[in-house]
Amino acid sequence: MVWWLVSVVFLTSNTSWYLYNFRASTIRALRERGNRVVCLAPSDEFSLRLVDELGVEHIALPLDGKSTGLQQELASIWFIWRVMRQYSPDLVFNFTVKLNIYSGLVCALQKIPFANNISGLGTAFIHDSWLFRRVRQAYGVVNRRAQHLFFQNEEDLSVFRNGGLLGGAPVTLLPGSGVDLQRFQASPLPQEGPVTFIMIARLLGDKGVREYAEACRSLKANGLHVRCLLVGPLGVSNRTAISEQEVSQWQAGSTLEYLGVTDDVRPLIEQAHVLVLPSYREGMPRTVLEAAAMGRPSIVTEVPGCRHAIEPEVTGWLCKVRDAQSLAEQMERVLLMDSADRQLAGQAARQRMESRFSEQRVVDAYLDCLRKSPL
Repeated sequence: MVWWLVSVVFLTSNTSWYLYNFRASTIRALRERGNRVVCLAPSDEFSLRLVDELGVEHIALPLDGKSTGLQQELASIWFIWRVMRQYSPDLVFNFTVKLNIYSGLVCALQKIPFANNISGLGTAFIHDSWLFRRVRQAYGVVNRRAQHLFFQNEEDLSVFRNGGLLGGAPVTLLPGSGVDLQRFQASPLPQEGPVTFIMIARLLGDKGVREYAEACRSLKANGLHVRCLLVGPLGVSNRTAISEQEVSQWQAGSTLEYLGVTDDVRPLIEQAHVLVLPSYREGMPRTVLEAAAMGRPSIVTEVPGCRHAIEPEVTGWLCKVRDAQSLAEQMERVLLMDSADRQLAGQAARQRMESRFSEQRVVDAYLDCLRKSPL
């Protein structure tokens, strides 16, 4: 069977939100080439959009990202086992840690070709415990049977290589999930009102949301005229999720403005001068790339993934990780600089996206993986 007539291609993730927001272009490209695309992910508000707008089949996966209970995790794996046995896909693209491991394990046992996408090492590599050490070991076992591994930065790849977690599978280094440069076009920085910072992320402690809130509070306590926006989903299935009560307290104290969740960040980015992402670790942060494509520089932490998403002192600035004071100092520095300098940084950010981070590079890599699949 020739590669463009593959009957069934699966994409798996711990949220439908992820597949809709980060893999839509890949899904469209797969369907345009005659493939039957099935998304296996927990149900959320984006599940129907995957079906109605992108034309895929969606299978609701019973999975809790925060769960570590053996019975619940085994139930999720058993569900994946039955689905894969029923559909017998020609190739499975796994995204996010649990699906890389659970779906990867099922595919390996059923001899189904699969590719794992390591889009950031996340909680299992940020924290150290008996459980997370077992997670890292499981990664190595599963990866030995993968057809292909995709990474988003060289440091994460080095962690896997040095830890013996690659298993000899072919590896491709991608520029994150890429950016649609036609959809995210450059726009001028706001000319009126206070300098505005925006953080767009899932509301997790590991994303540095608390450091951002504390830095915003510090700037305002020092009498600086600044606007601080926070955008992203509450109630995320993760052990470091920020509570709704905590966000409400930040709003009540005028620390920041929480704007909720949106499926189109462009109007919000247009309101801002600078994006902030004080994350503890990333693969290649999509929000930084999207902001850069729109001509916005970013302040990010000096950690893998984040520091790769900018060119320090050219398209953005670095702060220390888990350090609200360092972040506040960098935000104040950017706040007080000449507006022309912020504009130049934004223009350089857009130029960098055009030269290195086109979404088409990512889509082509997945299509090439499918072409090489042993059908």
